[in-house]
Amino acid sequence: MAGIFDQDRIFFPEDPELRVLGTVEKLAQWRHRNRGPAFIRIGRRIGYHGTDLNSYLAAQRVDPSTKAA
Repeated sequence: MAGIFDQDRIFFPEDPELRVLGTVEKLAQWRHRNRGPAFIRIGRRIGYHGTDLNSYLAAQRVDPSTKAA
């Protein structure tokens, strides 16, 4: 399944494409609380690989046509 993020790119919190997930501050809170998409540390910088972002979004998908057990 194709995602909205380029699979071969590293995204940084300040990149405008990441606004779909939230603010820079929201991403920092998620990292601190071990939530949100997987990330990588590049020295002191934080990066998000496009494949991890697409996987995270796919995992958040809710299908309203399926009934809860």
